[in-house]
Amino acid sequence: MAEGGGFGGDDDEGGLRVALSGLTTRGRSFLAAGVAAAVCAYALGQSDLLRVGLLLAVLPLVCAFVLYRTRYRVAGSRRLSPARVPAGSEARVHLRMDNVSRLPTGLLMLQDRVPYVLGPRPRFVLDRVEAGGRREVSYRVRSDLRGRYPLGPLQLRLTDPFGLCELSRSFSTYDTLTVIPRVEPLPAVRLTGEAKGYGDGRNRSLALAGEDDVIPRGYRYGDDLRRVHWRSTARYGELMVRREEQPQRARCTVLLDTRRLAFQGAGPDSAFEWAVSGTASTLFHMLERGFSVRLLTDTGNSVPGEGSDGFAGASQESADAAGLMMDTLAVVDHSDGSGLSRAYDVLRGGNEGLLVAFFGDLDEEQTAVAARMRQRSGGAVAFVLDSETWTRGAPSERCEERLRLLREAGWSALAVPPGTSLIDLWRDADRHRASTGAESGPAVTGWGS
Repeated sequence: MAEGGGFGGDDDEGGLRVALSGLTTRGRSFLAAGVAAAVCAYALGQSDLLRVGLLLAVLPLVCAFVLYRTRYRVAGSRRLSPARVPAGSEARVHLRMDNVSRLPTGLLMLQDRVPYVLGPRPRFVLDRVEAGGRREVSYRVRSDLRGRYPLGPLQLRLTDPFGLCELSRSFSTYDTLTVIPRVEPLPAVRLTGEAKGYGDGRNRSLALAGEDDVIPRGYRYGDDLRRVHWRSTARYGELMVRREEQPQRARCTVLLDTRRLAFQGAGPDSAFEWAVSGTASTLFHMLERGFSVRLLTDTGNSVPGEGSDGFAGASQESADAAGLMMDTLAVVDHSDGSGLSRAYDVLRGGNEGLLVAFFGDLDEEQTAVAARMRQRSGGAVAFVLDSETWTRGAPSERCEERLRLLREAGWSALAVPPGTSLIDLWRDADRHRASTGAESGPAVTGWGS
């Protein structure tokens, strides 16, 4: 952010009123004392006291007039480093003031407006800034709560050497600091899914090129003669070769349950915040491993919503897609929905590859909906944040029953007790997959392998 501003104005009635309103407590005291001394001197006939009273009364008025007529022009800028920071981490805000006028400034007081959750409001005192000079200051902000926080506008105060008058100016622009959920680096375990629901069941890998497509094209200079498709050559009367299928990226959908009735409590240590942080960690991990990923919520909203079927497309889009999904998770809140049917409608529309879900409380109906989601994925892992489990620290009977139904449907379902690290649960999901792999069939996709 960069913007220019100035002190000074036209000598009109409104401008003088603004200048007089800038008198400080000291300036008003001087003015009141001077008027009182002048009245007493007139009543008592003391000329010396009258001169003192006039001096006390005129001094703050002269300071206000001179300060108002001084034409300082300054430009302010703000830079965030970084502009997107995980919860609990610090960001540094750099402020820069440039004196673009031909006159040196007086004493400047700089103040930036920040939300209270980021810390106290920073204030700085800048000494005289020479003509064409600049001053740079910085401060740190930190928040344990994710969200988008406005910084600014920047306020600048100019005072006279006696501290009798103070004028303020505010810049109109502001910047936004995005606090994203905490992200845990996950281990590169291999959690695989079944061939069922993943097309023809052939292995798909980012590093493995696809097989030859049966649709031919005309021969081009340099094509390998071993790729000549003789049947098409005889049909079209010219040399035809088989196309090469582009490598297909493995897909992963991360589902976040945001229903208000599915979570209890609030704050950084609540179950919902754990689910949001786990979702962010999973998205980052799968992007780093070369997957095409998307974020899906119970409301049916999909992010990034671009490319094929809403997944992040080519590898050069991964950084933009990650930023968009992190910005979404920074401000995601509870929904008023009561079920997972909208998310199921999105998932049943096609082949979704790997599915990782973070569920809250599940009743029988929503457990059945979640079980049907498994039919449209090559592999499925569920982290269930049951309210009783989160409160008691151990899975409740209701939670155990929900986990059993999900596992019978093909999910690798795990309960999440409070204080549990996603890294440990990630490894537990791999061990659960390994223990049931003999019954699951051939693997088609991996988690970070």
